[in-house]
Amino acid sequence: MRFLFLGDMVGRAGRNAVFERLPGLISDFNLDFVVVNGENAAGGFGITEEIFNNTLNAGADVVTTGNHVWDQREALTFAPREERFLRPANFPKGTPGHGSGVFMAKNGARVLVANIMGRVFMHPELDDPFSSAEEILSACPLGDQVDAAIIDFHAEATSEKMCMGHFLDGRASVVVGTHTHQPTADHQILNNGTAYLTDAGMCGDYDSSLGMEKEEPLHRFLFKVPKGRFEAATGPATICGLAVEISDRTGLAEKVAPLRLGARLEETIPAFWR
Repeated sequence: MRFLFLGDMVGRAGRNAVFERLPGLISDFNLDFVVVNGENAAGGFGITEEIFNNTLNAGADVVTTGNHVWDQREALTFAPREERFLRPANFPKGTPGHGSGVFMAKNGARVLVANIMGRVFMHPELDDPFSSAEEILSACPLGDQVDAAIIDFHAEATSEKMCMGHFLDGRASVVVGTHTHQPTADHQILNNGTAYLTDAGMCGDYDSSLGMEKEEPLHRFLFKVPKGRFEAATGPATICGLAVEISDRTGLAEKVAPLRLGARLEETIPAFWR
């Protein structure tokens, strides 16, 4: 199975880049399943139902989120009825929406996708992410009830992310980190077959501070007071993500590589897709 994960869409620049490039990637490389993190898609803070639907229309099979999931209040309304919209699974019981689900890939594979949020340096502090991951994967074990298992671990601390990768090694097809908006260079297949990346980076304008116009955050660092609001940067965007070839037999990773396309960073297309 050919799988693509795209990191946090940030603002109009990021989402438009995804909407423009994703359909061609799917058709050119015969992708079977795509997950996109959309939690910063609406001006950098949250996601609207219209943007969620447009992301699906561009070819995403599932949209994940993170700590900004409720920044657009309408998400509380559409999350419960949209199975392909995931908020972190370790929100307390009774929180609207879904934290995980099983979906059908184009090749007929049953794909478990879970969105889980870390606790180190994260707000709000949610339930234990490791217990949440254990509960989800125990209910839908890889190779039994599902053919692939994808975990979007939305977290700040690299140590927490790496430990989640090791904790799920051999039980998940992919553990990919989101949230920091900076693509890391540690894509790998762990000892027991799980594809891992500490952070997929963002889909947005990299001439910025984490996708935001750089003047305001720079002012706050220099003078310790706000001058205005954070605004999403509007320059040419780069899309960043992770490409994985998943075995149809075992559900574990066979190949893994970063994908980067756009104006700012060095472009990288997985060699095994060419």
